[in-house]
Amino acid sequence: MAFPKRGATLTGTLSASLLAISLIAGCSDPSSDAGDKAASSTQPSAEAPDDSGKQEGAASSGQTRGGDGSEITLNALTEEDMREASLAGELGCSFTTEDGEVLLIAMGNVASSDAAQGVVKVAGYVERVSAPGGFDGMTAAPTFSGKGKTVHIEVTGEPAEGGESPPRPAMLTYDRADGAQRDWQGEWRCGP
Repeated sequence: MAFPKRGATLTGTLSASLLAISLIAGCSDPSSDAGDKAASSTQPSAEAPDDSGKQEGAASSGQTRGGDGSEITLNALTEEDMREASLAGELGCSFTTEDGEVLLIAMGNVASSDAAQGVVKVAGYVERVSAPGGFDGMTAAPTFSGKGKTVHIEVTGEPAEGGESPPRPAMLTYDRADGAQRDWQGEWRCGP
């Protein structure tokens, strides 16, 4: 998987941002589900019910703990979801489940104090999250925050392959404002 070279600027055009997002997402299945706009979405996609069936395969890492007892559901982001998110930044990171579904994607600028911006798809709704420190703040153990949620990435091992930006084993933990929590196992990849 190729990533943009260090120093390349992707903020200049939408097409460059879309290319970067597609590269970060890697092997996501564009037919996995359909989505809607990322910015504070208030309506689920037309195919949101199909998303939950897809997610259950990816959710085998853990069950919801605590909170009001309702299930936390993260759905796979589609290429359309990622494209419509219009995330700005030079470089990015993504979390992919063991089943190959992209649950979080984020972009940020190198050596920046501006927050990195990302998206997750919660129960069929694409929602924005952000993490401090730009791209550099996302590479090790970032914590993304959004309305009523915190998403933490914990790198749990060394890369199985070499190269400039190999995926690392990781766990995504989603914390909901009511105290509910759920984990997903997968890989964290940041480019370059």
